[in-house]
Amino acid sequence: MSGTPLEARVERTTRETSIDLFLRLRGRGEADLDMPVPFLRHMLELFAKHARADLIVRATGDVEVDDHHLVEDLGLALGRAIHQALGDKRGIRRYGERHTPMDETLARAVIDLSGRPAFVMLGDIPSERVGTFPTELVREFFKSVANEARMALHLAILYGENSHHMVEALFKAFAAALRMAVEADGDEVPSTKGVLE
Repeated sequence: MSGTPLEARVERTTRETSIDLFLRLRGRGEADLDMPVPFLRHMLELFAKHARADLIVRATGDVEVDDHHLVEDLGLALGRAIHQALGDKRGIRRYGERHTPMDETLARAVIDLSGRPAFVMLGDIPSERVGTFPTELVREFFKSVANEARMALHLAILYGENSHHMVEALFKAFAAALRMAVEADGDEVPSTKGVLE
């Protein structure tokens, strides 16, 4: 696995959303995103750059209702792509951790690609919206990613004042922690059990 790009394509269609997502975990950090949620599009561009992952998304959804369905389903699709791209997880580091500052804000992300979904997010985002984006959906997005990627994901906003900075720091920290966790590290499954499922 150490020389492979680790990639997957996920298609997800419901009555509320339609998503076609391609992810290459060991890529060049390039993003090609067509989706009607501008702030999340910006965050996913940052994710691709700092995870050094290539990400292509074509997504539509019932955003005239609100952004919730599409944001949650994009999290599910991204998480599923991470899980599929990793295969049996042979030859990866497995763990990743990053503290990321964004001006006055400091955020932390810790990942274990254990095969067991768990999600914890500490810290409050003070504003209800960043632009038109409801900040409560940040938690929903990352919870969906963690569940479908079958990772333990621990996020924390350690301090800060500006809501945009807080969300951006979380996405950058998550991206950098994921980049670390999928780095090549030997040729074995990193578990004494011999499997990570």
